[in-house]
Amino acid sequence: MSVDTRRLTQPLVRTDGELRPATWEVALDEVASSFADLKARYGPDAFGCYSCSKTTNELNYIAQKFVRSVMGTNNIDSCNRT
Repeated sequence: MSVDTRRLTQPLVRTDGELRPATWEVALDEVASSFADLKARYGPDAFGCYSCSKTTNELNYIAQKFVRSVMGTNNIDSCNRT
């Protein structure tokens, strides 16, 4: 089996317009901080989530729980109904 050398092997964060390698802890902290900033600036309804029918019920449940409990919005939809 060949390895695709173009594949990312670690998270990247943007600093001063440049992508730089980071640890998972730093990258996830950056995402959490950005979500909190956007929620504070624009309100919870600025956030939305679209889940997938090909994933498990458990993962879809976690997604809706996160959107409703953490982000504070009901803006979640799924391709299940199409």
